[in-house]
Amino acid sequence: MVAYGLLALGLSSVLALVTWGVVSDYLTEQRESSAMVETADNAAAFHYGLFGAPQPCRPVREQAECGSLTPNPDVSVTNLLTSLPSTDAAASMVYYDDTWYSLTGKPSDLPIDLVTTVRNGTAASRRLTVGGQHVLAVGVPMKVPGTAFFEWHPLASLDGTLRTLKITLVAAAIVTAMIGLAVGRLASTLALRPLAALTKVADAVARGRLEAENDRDLGGLARSFNQTAADLERRVAADARFAGDVSHELRTPLMTMLNSMQLIQNHRAELPSAVREPVELLGDDLDRFRRLVIDLLEISRDDGGDQGSREIVRIADLVRAAADATAGREVTTVAPDAEGLTLQADKRRLERVIANLVENAEDHAGGCKGVGVEAGGLGVIITVDDAGPGIAPEDRERIFQRFGRGETSGRGRGVGLGLAIVARHVQWHQGTIQVTTHPSGGARFVVELPAKST
Repeated sequence: MVAYGLLALGLSSVLALVTWGVVSDYLTEQRESSAMVETADNAAAFHYGLFGAPQPCRPVREQAECGSLTPNPDVSVTNLLTSLPSTDAAASMVYYDDTWYSLTGKPSDLPIDLVTTVRNGTAASRRLTVGGQHVLAVGVPMKVPGTAFFEWHPLASLDGTLRTLKITLVAAAIVTAMIGLAVGRLASTLALRPLAALTKVADAVARGRLEAENDRDLGGLARSFNQTAADLERRVAADARFAGDVSHELRTPLMTMLNSMQLIQNHRAELPSAVREPVELLGDDLDRFRRLVIDLLEISRDDGGDQGSREIVRIADLVRAAADATAGREVTTVAPDAEGLTLQADKRRLERVIANLVENAEDHAGGCKGVGVEAGGLGVIITVDDAGPGIAPEDRERIFQRFGRGETSGRGRGVGLGLAIVARHVQWHQGTIQVTTHPSGGARFVVELPAKST
């Protein structure tokens, strides 16, 4: 639409400029030509009244006597100027016998170069401003050497015509541009109508339902698609419940195995040396299995549509308690402006976010260097710094996917679900999480949540 409007504006502007140049030059030339003719006619009438009818020429050898001019002694130059035929001239002046004669105009207003040119035998014109009025001064030479006749012709009519022409052309350019915008909008609407329809259908597909079951042509296709989408939704929900049910059922035998392993480890000194190392490996695997079951239960809750419960949480206190407890030492620093920040949050989910980030730093990145809480961003910014080598830029998106692990994470005790749970819970709170590099080295996880001050 904008392209059509600009194209129409450009074409109309070029056409307006060309029209203005041609028409204004033509009108100005016509005005100057008519003023020159009127002045020449009045000069001839003045000459006829002053010198009478021209004498017939004699033979060529007596040519010198043919042009002799004798003024009529009974004629007054001033009266003769008064008796000239009325035209649109504002003033008439004549330079005759080294004397200026004038009725209304002032000869002193005439440019000296114009007077000199006309007295030398060449007709000329010049635009002037006399008394705040634009006039065209026209001068024509007379047959008597050094004699010149001048008139002022007002240009108010010409200026008004040109002003009207200018306004008309500008208005036409604007109207043309508006028409171009309208045509562009119509053309773009027609051109994008299939895309708009496709977008509407894609949006319906994304919502999982097509509202066209009653359509005569598309009803069968819409019903088939809606049935497929419903079946797929039920299948996803069933898979989510299955993972949760399996994880839940595994907790009982897992707790039995963990308790048994704890009992064996309590009597580790009584075990033969040959079986101590296998028992330690089995203990590590059982611990990883425990983490996997817990994480799968957490993931399945979200997949199963668990809405959780919101309550007002004092962020500084929650972060300090969760981070320090997970690290086993004081690692949290709270800025003074963040002490009073609160958030409508699911306390369990938010504690899990902090605990998983600190645990990730402790297990996979050389230890947690510190947890910071400060006001800013969406409301509050929580940072978790570690002492590891950092996370490569190409891995910073992948580590938040299920079972996604960075190249430097090592085997460790994790199963690749901790950061995926963190991303899900932060998104549940309408927040954001990203990974950057700490100025002194290591990775920095930055969580922004929409908190407010109480």
